[in-house]
Amino acid sequence: MPLLRFLFLLLLLLPVAEIYLLIQVGGVIGAIPTIALVVFTAVLGTLLLRHQGLAVLNRVQAMVQRGETPTVAMLEGLVILVSGLMLLLPGFVTDVLGLLGLVPPLRQALIVAVLRRGFPRPPSGPASGPTPGRRSGPATLEGQYTREDD
Repeated sequence: MPLLRFLFLLLLLLPVAEIYLLIQVGGVIGAIPTIALVVFTAVLGTLLLRHQGLAVLNRVQAMVQRGETPTVAMLEGLVILVSGLMLLLPGFVTDVLGLLGLVPPLRQALIVAVLRRGFPRPPSGPASGPTPGRRSGPATLEGQYTREDD
């Protein structure tokens, strides 16, 4: 539940922070330069997303051809995708986060940290899976049948 609470707060506070920063920057440099800066970061994000995304895709294909598991490269692709989407969103907070995700050393450090920490596990309990002592997978039904041909 803490993850859902965090996501809710993020979805609530991020637009407020973005609007606040857009107003502040617009007050300092003007409305037109602020809009131009937001559009520029969106275009830059698209170009970086395309370049780095294709590089990671080529690396994944090469690893698969060699018979290796491309786990880290696939996670890099996911981070690049999320970073590119953040750069397409209007605002400066998401632009900074998106640019940080497109810096290869920072992206790789983030992935290593996530892999070391591990992925969250689903909650255990009676509704979460098979009960102890029971097999999971297809059930075998025993019985008798007769074939009746006409």
